[in-house]
Amino acid sequence: MYRLIRPFLFQLPPEKAHHFALGTLNTICHIKGFKSLLQKYFSGHQTPFEKKIGKLTFRNPIGLAAGFDKNAAYIESMQTLGFGFIEIGTVTPRPQSGNPKPRLFRLQKDGALINRMGFNNDGLAQVIENLKKTKAEVVIGGNIGKNKDTPNEQAEQDYEACFEGLYPYVDYFTVNISSPNTPNLRDLQQKEPLQRIFYTLQNLNQKLGENKPIFVKIAPDISLAQVDEMIETASKMKIDGIIATNTSISREGLMHPKNKLEHIGAGGVSGKPVKSVSTNIIKHIAAHRPEHFFIIGVGGIFSPTDAIEKLQAGADLLQLYTGFIYQGPGLVRNINKAIGKLC
Repeated sequence: MYRLIRPFLFQLPPEKAHHFALGTLNTICHIKGFKSLLQKYFSGHQTPFEKKIGKLTFRNPIGLAAGFDKNAAYIESMQTLGFGFIEIGTVTPRPQSGNPKPRLFRLQKDGALINRMGFNNDGLAQVIENLKKTKAEVVIGGNIGKNKDTPNEQAEQDYEACFEGLYPYVDYFTVNISSPNTPNLRDLQQKEPLQRIFYTLQNLNQKLGENKPIFVKIAPDISLAQVDEMIETASKMKIDGIIATNTSISREGLMHPKNKLEHIGAGGVSGKPVKSVSTNIIKHIAAHRPEHFFIIGVGGIFSPTDAIEKLQAGADLLQLYTGFIYQGPGLVRNINKAIGKLC
């Protein structure tokens, strides 16, 4: 079915297609009986899978990556498509419109997207209101970031505000310090600022009493030495794991002509071009991580084979974004079905 719909969606500008598809799904889910039919079809091949992280139990290894449902407006609808967990955001304390449009581009020959969205979201207060209304029974992660105009020296204050505000409504947190689309954000991957952010959040985590799992999302463009430093810092601060990886600023190996890429301009590449680098970083983390340190693998998962490859590399859980856009919701069902045969 999705193969029939995709050509129409791909005639629309990517951002407009995204909102149209999600709005249509929401409408369908509000028609009596359709929500249960979708859920039965897409969740009919759930895996005999269980992964415990802290007090959380994941009964399905396939998650929706951050950036897809920025404002927690589609959680119930996305749950019907078989996802085991959904990560909302990136959420910032204050609303921000993000970078000027167009800011999302398809590279169909490469099975990729380039985005420079810039943490566009409705802000913490509105996301909280949306989360209060959701009745979804799925693990929810909160991906948190800083506002564009917040100096890096004060970044921990933005992360702290988002962490405290979302705490009653999400099950785990992801610290996003690796998006290439907020100026100087990736500087926060350095040891000193990262320690400040982790220290602030863990103090608040203990104060609020539940010790919810915290992950950090890293870029694919850092060296393995930097990955080792990230593991050391995260482990020292009792962070639960790493999400590997975010989008890449590299244009190496893309089939699109150089002049077209230059016309598109800046932004992070996701999809098939980051598959290998993401998997290699997962392997490296898995070989060097301490006990009870978890990996969520994301980047270039377009098939059950891609998903199993990342699990075999050492990922504990997986997330989809670009592959989901290109392959459609059947991808979640097919991956779960394939993993179920291995369990």
